[in-house]
Amino acid sequence: MVGSRLDGRVVLVTGAGQGIGRGVALALAKEGARVGIAGRTMAKCEAVAEEIGGLGGAAVALECDVARREHVDAAVAATVETFGGLDGIVNNASTAPQKLLAEVTDDEVTEVWQIAAMGTLYGMQAALPHLRERGGGAIVNFGSSTAVDGNATFGAYAMAKEAIRGLSRVAAREWGRYNIRVNVIVPNASSPPSEAFAAAHPDRFARIQSMLALRRVGDPEADIGRAVVALVSDDLAYLTADTLMLTGG
Repeated sequence: MVGSRLDGRVVLVTGAGQGIGRGVALALAKEGARVGIAGRTMAKCEAVAEEIGGLGGAAVALECDVARREHVDAAVAATVETFGGLDGIVNNASTAPQKLLAEVTDDEVTEVWQIAAMGTLYGMQAALPHLRERGGGAIVNFGSSTAVDGNATFGAYAMAKEAIRGLSRVAAREWGRYNIRVNVIVPNASSPPSEAFAAAHPDRFARIQSMLALRRVGDPEADIGRAVVALVSDDLAYLTADTLMLTGG
């Protein structure tokens, strides 16, 4: 059953074909939002859109490589054309190469920077005129605890993720006059990258989880998606330029 908390609102989610992005899209749709499902693999996006349709929600699948501005512009335009406007964007798409800082290459840094940092910027810029037209809205970007904590082997990823937090604070200052709220979530949730990390480094992964206050990995929909719902809704209408640490303590 689809609820009505976000009835009439339209939100685009990047990287929505799997993991956290899929969880966020499902949570939004279950509260009545109409959702643009953007990702590089169209089959995955279509599967999520069909899943939402099966729940009684509305979604459109969009093939989108966020590293390419024209793809992001097209995804935003298609969402607006399909649903009549835009009330929020969730810039979730990213990649997370792991290598010791002394060994990381220019190409690896450039790739994660283009996808995570530049992809987030592209999404924000493309969404801006549509959010202004609606009289405001919500932008939700994603940081990383690996960057906040400075975890080894995540140097290139940390560069991009901390840049996103700085970018988000600037946007919140510049766009607050338009009633556009910009916040960042730092998540700890199950996703293909985290599952790959757990498989490659089981002892380290178990040690990290044992240090969490809640002693568990977050659920993409229940723990992260529901928080995005709150940010997109009117419940947190006075929160902007901030970071929610959804890391289980």
